[in-house]
Amino acid sequence: MQPVRRSTLITQVTEQLRDEIRSGNWPVGTRIPTEPELSELTGTGRNTVREAVQALVHTGLLERRQGSGTFVLAASEMGSTLGRYFASAHERDVLELRRSLDVTAAGLAAKRRNAADIETLRTLLDARTLAWETADLRTAIAADIALHRGIVAASHNQVYLEFYDSLLPAIEDTVFKHASATGAGFHGEHHDLIEAVIDGDADRAVAAARCFFDELLAGYTTERVPPE
Repeated sequence: MQPVRRSTLITQVTEQLRDEIRSGNWPVGTRIPTEPELSELTGTGRNTVREAVQALVHTGLLERRQGSGTFVLAASEMGSTLGRYFASAHERDVLELRRSLDVTAAGLAAKRRNAADIETLRTLLDARTLAWETADLRTAIAADIALHRGIVAASHNQVYLEFYDSLLPAIEDTVFKHASATGAGFHGEHHDLIEAVIDGDADRAVAAARCFFDELLAGYTTERVPPE
């Protein structure tokens, strides 16, 4: 970011923060720099930064968390709107939508992944494995979701990625509920999925992605049957 100038400081800083989110420099789910750090980055006062951050909180792009900082909720205002809708959606509906997205993205990622994607996916898989072995459940789930988002990113379909980002809070909620109830981590399935993507085997990647979603959805097959 560059220091801003002239009179409309809050507007300019707000746009700079929005650009950091849109560009992916601040991915969904990450904590943004603190107010002092943002003041230094933009060359403006803390009050200006605070107002700019608050403006993006109002639009739904950012969320302040007491004692933790400010986090990116969505990559766009559209993503924020969708995120609020998905937050109240039925768990089975979210899982069915996610299965469609993840399975298709896995096949695309296997065809389109590059060297940087391969390195990122290996790093994310290692982080997921370590988190499930050593960390609390919330941290482990965050690592799991980061891995799945990495696969979507490797598909190199920006529309897919933005839509997936809008689902992240709902995804986190459904994964947490399932993992809390069953303890299932699907570690072998995740390893197979990533290896298939890295190997460029789209059919194998699709099959691996579909495998654990079918199991996740098995418990919902008798729910919400529409009347005849």
